[in-house]
Amino acid sequence: MKIGVTQIILGTMSLDDTLNLCQDAGYETVELTFRDGKDLNADMSTSEIERVGEKCSEAGIEIGSVIASYADRGNLLSPDATERESGIKSLVRNLEIAGILGVGGILLHPGQLTVSGTYQSVWDNLIGILKEVAPIAARNTAAVGLENVWNKFLLSPKEMREFVDEVGSEWVGVYLDTANMMAYGYPEHWIRELGTRIRRVHFKDFDRQAHQFVNLLDGDTDWHTVVHELRAIGYDGPVIHEIGGDHAAQVDLAERMRKIVAM
Repeated sequence: MKIGVTQIILGTMSLDDTLNLCQDAGYETVELTFRDGKDLNADMSTSEIERVGEKCSEAGIEIGSVIASYADRGNLLSPDATERESGIKSLVRNLEIAGILGVGGILLHPGQLTVSGTYQSVWDNLIGILKEVAPIAARNTAAVGLENVWNKFLLSPKEMREFVDEVGSEWVGVYLDTANMMAYGYPEHWIRELGTRIRRVHFKDFDRQAHQFVNLLDGDTDWHTVVHELRAIGYDGPVIHEIGGDHAAQVDLAERMRKIVAM
């Protein structure tokens, strides 16, 4: 498993500065974000995106996954069709960018559940969207990784497994966040239940008593078991942390990740 960092927590840090950080800290892989207000954005041309890939290659840093969205990123869980269409637009562009870069997976945050409508209607809408998008993912050889997030939707590993299986495509799986379920569950259960449906992994840690995210190795995560379970399902993809902090903190996080993956 290669360790990495996501640009989600690096704000508007440029690609060059991100790659310098990766080299300083010893990160092997990076998750790139393409969004408004950054040097990387969803409207870049094919040649510009290809140059991004070349820069990463020249720096010796693998692109583990990508996230792309337009200013109006939409909400795939909304009962409003216009909001869902905006979400689909960002999702498709995400896959196109991954295809240009030759990256095998993307992160999908599907949006926030609202009080309107029913849970089943939201489920059915998202199933339909992902079934339609799956062939686009296949053409770009980039799997959609649906993340478990604090959005009041897909709150158990059994539910997530049933959802992915209903989509029924090898190009739609799970982007597992190891801490987003810890307020009400265990990452070990998710890994065992989802197995090879897991396409990518975010590392975070969580203190249950304080009910807050904390630095890696400072929380309640049983990292020995988490790493063992990931190996047991044959996962050898990138593990990318999603924890903020300055340059020194990111260097320290890389060392903590090396300790974790060596368990």
